[in-house]
This record gives sequence, structure tokens and C-alpha cells, in this order.
Amino acid sequence: MSEYVRNLIAQVKAKNPAEPEFHQAVQEVAESLELVLARHPEYRTAKILERMVEPERVVMFRVPWQDDQGEFHINRGFRIQMNSAIGPYKGGLRFHPSVTLGILKFLAFEQVFKNSLTSLPMGGGKGGSDFDPKGKSDAEVMRFCQSFMTELYRHIGPDVDVPAGDIGVGGREIGFLFGQYKRLTREFGGVLTGKGLNWGGSLIRPEATGFGATYFAEEMLKTKGMSMSGMRVAISGFGNVAWGAALKVTQLGGKVVTLSGPDGFVYDENGISGEKIEYMLELRAGAMDAVKPYSDKFKVPFYAGKRAWQIPVDVAMPCATQNELDENDARELVKNGCKCVCEGANMPSTLAAVKVFEEAKILFSPGKASNAGGVATSGLEMSQNSMRLNWPAEEVDRRLHQIMSSIHKMCVETAEQYGTPGNYVNGANIAGFLKVANAMMDQGLV
Repeated sequence: MSEYVRNLIAQVKAKNPAEPEFHQAVQEVAESLELVLARHPEYRTAKILERMVEPERVVMFRVPWQDDQGEFHINRGFRIQMNSAIGPYKGGLRFHPSVTLGILKFLAFEQVFKNSLTSLPMGGGKGGSDFDPKGKSDAEVMRFCQSFMTELYRHIGPDVDVPAGDIGVGGREIGFLFGQYKRLTREFGGVLTGKGLNWGGSLIRPEATGFGATYFAEEMLKTKGMSMSGMRVAISGFGNVAWGAALKVTQLGGKVVTLSGPDGFVYDENGISGEKIEYMLELRAGAMDAVKPYSDKFKVPFYAGKRAWQIPVDVAMPCATQNELDENDARELVKNGCKCVCEGANMPSTLAAVKVFEEAKILFSPGKASNAGGVATSGLEMSQNSMRLNWPAEEVDRRLHQIMSSIHKMCVETAEQYGTPGNYVNGANIAGFLKVANAMMDQGLV
């Protein structure tokens, strides 16, 4: 690590204490960018990276709401507007008790690179609240969303900042948020993505992140003369991303053998397909946040408190949350002959795990590349909203597949150009950085 990068990381840690996920995201990117900064000192002179690690704007606000028993609650709301060099801020809203400023800054920072890779005109942002929608009535969720949007609406807009859903924010929440935005602004516009199909939403959006990750994994396997057909695949999580990945892996001829939740994981040797994939929708709609009911229903083994990475598979797709796959998990996957690790979540592998994959020379893609299908389809929803039309599912899927193939090609070519062939981490970080950095240079001191 160069002295410049070491000093940058030290400055980020000093200015942003107690935000380990943000520190981790910056370190991963900065280490890759040493290759670029050595060739292009003008980026260092203009302090482009120093600007990129500092959000353009951080909005933090209180969110008071009343439950069905009449008791008042106060949550905290956030919106991190990280970088708008190539377009309006774009990124999801997360409603979960684990939400903190540091987690949202890491997600917003990653989003800048991810959105850049899609080649769509979208900047990076992220937001959310420490509110937990699980176990709440529709009326309680509605009152919270209305209170949240009563503050947020003044900071967003179709050409300013376009939030989407993320963990804890699905179609129900987006609907309540959009309704309140419309009430406050008297505008019906493309200010949120993930909307209902009857009022401006896009087909394929719920499945898009999982579909995109699977398309990316297929492209990775092709570089080694393989395909998804016949592959045993371990997937973590059981939400939208895992569901979409399970659907597309099955369509491409692979066999999904695991799902996981906070309670542990299930191992289904016969494959998770058909009605079993549809049952994932029921699991997600329930308030338990657990996968054990799958084990009970389909009579398959359940491993309480364990993670899915101990099962021998060909492809691993971590689709749950950040840092869910550590160094020991990575060594177990490598030992069991895993050929490809494709991140479906945001930064689900620790830095130590990534180093294990790189040393073993197995295919590994960072979430900012392989997880980009969701925001890419959100970008397609924005396009449809602007043109006041809806594309059929086949058209959206075709465009999504094309975007993911393009991102893969960009990562491969950029990694080769900077002397690290096959390194998707470097390829994604450098390609994402260059587009944003050049836009910032063009626009002056902003």
C-alpha cells in the first residue's frame, strides 16, 4: 500500500470514527485505485478521491410516528447524497434496526461506483431509517412512511435524487412513500423506483438484482469455458435478491441447494425450484425473518446458527447482507472446490475473504459489479417514467442482460488494461472510478 493511500485511509478513519463498514469500502476501492493514480497524477493533484469519500450532502432527521395503540415513537431518518457528477443521486432506502450513518455511507459510496458501471446517467446515494417494519401493521407502516417522507420530500425529485427500495422497503413501503410525496408536491413523477405496476413501476424490478447477479456469474463462468448449467449453487438470504437469483439460476440449468436467514440455513439436496422458490415469497411476507419454516415444510436439513458456505458447491452467491462471508467461510469454499463467488448483496465478503479468493485464483466478483442489476432496472424504470410508457417483461429482461454483460466486459477489459487480468475487484473499482472522476474533472471544483 502506497503512502498516499495509507494516509487517505487514516484520514477517513479519523474523520469518520466508529464507521467500520465505510472504512472497509474506502480501503477496498483505494487499494485498487493505486494502479490508476500512478498513471494519472492529475487525479491526485485535484484530490478527486478525497472529494469522492466525502458526501456532497448528509441529511439526518427525526421521524415521529404513532402505533395502533396510540403510543408515540421516534426513529431517525437519513439520506446520504454522495456524488452527482454523472446524474441525479440514485440508491435505495433501507428500513432496519441496524441502520446507522456509517452503514449508509458505505452503501452510498459503493453505489457511486455501481451506478457508474451501468453506463446509465445516475449518481450515487443511499438512505433509510432504524425503523423495523417487521411485525408492524399496514397502518403503522403507512404512518411511519408518511412521517419519513414529510421531511425527505424537500431533498429529492426526478432530476435531483431518486430513491428506491432496499432491505425492509418493498412495494408496500414505496407505495406509502410515493403517496405522501404526491400529496406534498402535487406532482406525479418518477421520483421513486420500485413502484407498483399500475402507477409507473417496471416489470422485472423485484427480481432484477438476483437476475443481474446470475447473468454476471454466467459471464464469469464463460471465461473458463463453463456455464451455469449443471452447477450446484449456494445462495444466502431469502429476500428479493436470493429469490431472483434462485429463479434465474434454475432457468439457466443450475441447482440451488441452500437458502439462509438470521436463524441459520437450509440444505436442499434436490434443488430449490418450482413451488419451493414461490414459497420464498411467503417466507419474506411473514414476520419471523427465518428460513426454518422452509425446512419444516419440505423436510430438509436445517442448520441453526450456521452459514451456508460449508456445503460443497460450484458457485456461491452471497445475497443477504454486508460481511456475511468471512475468511474462514472463504477457505471452506475453496477447500470444497468452489469455482466462482458472485456477490449479490452489497459487500457481503470481508476484505480477508476476498484475499483468500484472489490467492486461490477462483472467479470472484464484487457486489458493485454483480449486484448492479437492481439499480440498472431502476434506471430503466426512470426511462420508462420519463417517456410515459411501460416496456414488456421481455424487453426489460433483455436490456438488463445487455447491461450486465456490458459491465462484465468493462471489468475484464479494465483489469487487463491495468495489468491485473482476471481481477474483477480492480476492474470494477477502476472502471467505476474513471467515469465519475473524469466528470468531476470536467465540471471543476464541485
